[in-house]
Amino acid sequence: METDDVLDGAPTADTAARVREVIAEAGVSQREFARRVVMDPSKLSRSLSGTRRFTAAELARIADEGRIDAGWLLGTRPREKDTAPAAGVEGGRPLQIVRETVRLIAEHGFHAVRVADIARACATSSATIHYHFPGRAELLEAAVRWCMDEDTARRAARLAEADDAAAELRQLIALQTPRTAQQRRQWAVWLDLWAEAARSTAVGRLHSEYYRQWRETVADVVRRGVGQGVFRAGVDPQAAALTLTALIDGLATHVLSVSGPSSDSAADAMHAALTAHVTHTILAP
Repeated sequence: METDDVLDGAPTADTAARVREVIAEAGVSQREFARRVVMDPSKLSRSLSGTRRFTAAELARIADEGRIDAGWLLGTRPREKDTAPAAGVEGGRPLQIVRETVRLIAEHGFHAVRVADIARACATSSATIHYHFPGRAELLEAAVRWCMDEDTARRAARLAEADDAAAELRQLIALQTPRTAQQRRQWAVWLDLWAEAARSTAVGRLHSEYYRQWRETVADVVRRGVGQGVFRAGVDPQAAALTLTALIDGLATHVLSVSGPSSDSAADAMHAALTAHVTHTILAP
């Protein structure tokens, strides 16, 4: 059941048609548009097909991305000249809100971050934050989804650079080793998510889906490596993915607990341990 505020008066078919028009004008795929408005692609698909109503916050984000009046989406106002994006806001206001939420969660933890803190970081009002994301739960879900999308994009870019499956696996290990500020920030958010996933059904589903995608990526790489002869013939791809994931999670938690210059040494040790594991259990002799 949807827990968001739903616009009961909205004519679903007409609203969906107008949203389709906005997506077409954006010139991107439906999945990419969902990413831009920080929306679950399956929810966008169901809303466009008429089996689910758009929520007020979703329409606000769609209007912001399309630079149009939300009233036009609802059919209550004629379409006017495109509105200008928020000054100096890269990607639009919703993505700015999500990016700043991720940064603040990484620095202070989700439960220590107030809407007023996010509004201050975005140089806007709390009312604007609530306009796009009515509650803290929706903000957390959006932040987690954004982190997942960013990680998936980086993963695809890294794999595209590799020459064979062994190189692909090395790239994945490098991607998950928290060396840079961005990597450490996303790991900090992910650690916060583990605790929240046990309490929130929506976040729990995202948590499970991310791990499913990640393990399948690793399993596919291992499968290819066995076929290429660079990995051991008897390696079980699913078991190898599960074991490597557990090692990465445990070692990354240790790295995140270390601060200052020692964090570089901890990251080096994590990378060395993961490389040794792959050498002794996955790589062909």
